[in-house]
Amino acid sequence: QVQLVQSGGGLVQPGGSLRLSCAASGSIFRIYAMGWYRQAPGKQRELVATISTGGTTNYADSVKGRFTISGDNAQNTVDLQMNSLKPEDTAVYYCNGDLVTTQEARTGWRVEFWGQGTQVTVSS
Repeated sequence: QVQLVQSGGGLVQPGGSLRLSCAASGSIFRIYAMGWYRQAPGKQRELVATISTGGTTNYADSVKGRFTISGDNAQNTVDLQMNSLKPEDTAVYYCNGDLVTTQEARTGWRVEFWGQGTQVTVSS
């Protein structure tokens, strides 16, 4: 069993900052990448940022220059520093892990796991 546990989030005024954290634990054999997605009311879930274990990052155009993703391979954690927040950043944010479980170590079968979600609200 694999768990992704998120922390952080909340209510912030426009222009403010928040930090999200996510820790993966359990029967993990190998992590390929971790990242953050978000889903606003009435919209589809969308990619925010990802980071591979090699350090390669990928950002949605809408957050480039404002958000920074970082990871700790030894701790299996990923953080998202969000600066200059805008009302349109309001959404439920989900941590994502692209990994191989110990049960699938021989096959190398990759699966995605998700955190529980956390609300980020940007409003004055």
